[in-house]
Amino acid sequence: MKRPTLIFRIARHLVLMSGAAIFLAPFIWMVLTSFKPADEIFNREISLIPHKLALVENYTLALTKVPLLQYLWNGVLVCSGILMLQIAVALPAAYAFAKLDFRGKTWLWRLVLLALMIPHQATAIPIYVMLHYLGLLNTMSALIVPFTISAFGIFLMRQFFRTVPDDLIHAARLDGMSELELVWRVMLPTAIPALFAFSIFSVVWHWNDYFWPLLVIASPELATPPLGTIFFRNEEAGINYGPLMAGTVLITAPLVLFFIATQKRFIEGVTLTGVKG
Repeated sequence: MKRPTLIFRIARHLVLMSGAAIFLAPFIWMVLTSFKPADEIFNREISLIPHKLALVENYTLALTKVPLLQYLWNGVLVCSGILMLQIAVALPAAYAFAKLDFRGKTWLWRLVLLALMIPHQATAIPIYVMLHYLGLLNTMSALIVPFTISAFGIFLMRQFFRTVPDDLIHAARLDGMSELELVWRVMLPTAIPALFAFSIFSVVWHWNDYFWPLLVIASPELATPPLGTIFFRNEEAGINYGPLMAGTVLITAPLVLFFIATQKRFIEGVTLTGVKG
């Protein structure tokens, strides 16, 4: 295979760097704005670098004006609860679709694929009514229960399980393992890369979800990070953008750190799930 020319490699890197700069620009602006005092933010002259630092004031206001740490903790509880329940459901379901034969398997798999095409907003009203009759509105359960089953999680794990050799499963059965034992003691350890990939998708989606918490949560003490940002804006009347940007940085930082810590596993998991169709 012919090696790309130097000009092509330089052009490729320039395109990639330009794309990265476009995507990173809003985040860079957000971080630098969180360092600025109010008079610089509303200055007529656009300046990227702050002339005076208001870092301590802005971040102190972000942490004290509203219970931002409580919102972050709520986000951790909700995302962790959703992820654990999704894994508990997705692993056995994906194993059944990948390695077992049973009546109606094809049609059930088609239903899973159909569920991937239905946006969550389309089912929001019936789920809301159901939670109302169950008395779960304005509770932590209302944020977790509707997302217990993830069609995407079942799909992703099924694709990965199809790459696992059948000989491994036959050997486990010969050792006397039941199907559930096989899922948790054999398939789960092999699926760690795919689980990391799915975890990132799940955590990012539910950490950033604004629509559903706005619909089912009325108490500020149960607010998730995106909803907490709105409460902060209400407190500040949309005027003091320095603390608002500081709060947004604190809300975004856990996702960035989580992705940096797991990016190798994420890439490995996404790659492996596409090996076999």
